[in-house]
Amino acid sequence: AILGGIFWKGATRRGAFWALIAGFAVWFYTLMLPAFARSNWLPVALLARSVCAKRVFELGSGFGYSAYWFARAVGPSGEVHGTDGDPANEPKALDYLSRAGLAEPIRWHVGDAVTHLGAAPGEFDVVYNDIDKDGYPAAWMAARERIRVGGLYVCDNVLWSGRVAVRDRDDPRPVYTQAILEHNRLIADDERFVSSIVPTRDGVFVALRVA
Repeated sequence: AILGGIFWKGATRRGAFWALIAGFAVWFYTLMLPAFARSNWLPVALLARSVCAKRVFELGSGFGYSAYWFARAVGPSGEVHGTDGDPANEPKALDYLSRAGLAEPIRWHVGDAVTHLGAAPGEFDVVYNDIDKDGYPAAWMAARERIRVGGLYVCDNVLWSGRVAVRDRDDPRPVYTQAILEHNRLIADDERFVSSIVPTRDGVFVALRVA
């Protein structure tokens, strides 16, 4: 139905082609993306439950899809701190989470995620990172001091389409690639954490604080 109504009378072949592409994008992001993302997020929610997480801080929350899974993990008595630089995402996220019956644990912050983490009191059971990739090293440096012993650091997109392992001469964002490489090395070198990259989708770094 989404694709069927995109053609209009008198459209050029080129215009119809791009309308088809636009229609496919709408279909993918509204129907298929949640299905793909679920395969990534259900294990993350299970990890949060496995450490009895009650306080979660998200560095980058978008419109609240990751917060949905963490809110389910911590329960109504827990806290999930969501962050996003775009003020327009706050009402969207709170609306989606409210309709899912998961608004109670949510604490939403608009602005720089690392700055808000620094302002939040106490330790966290889980810190999740998915900000702009050039900020990954600084995010890890800030997050590692705020995770309790027995808590988790979780970070998405750490394989970066394989560019962290195999050089891509056509890399459109080499600064991002180098930042992710530095981030991954910093975690691997920190003896207070036991860590591994889970090769789901674009790679999820999971680091357990043990000391």
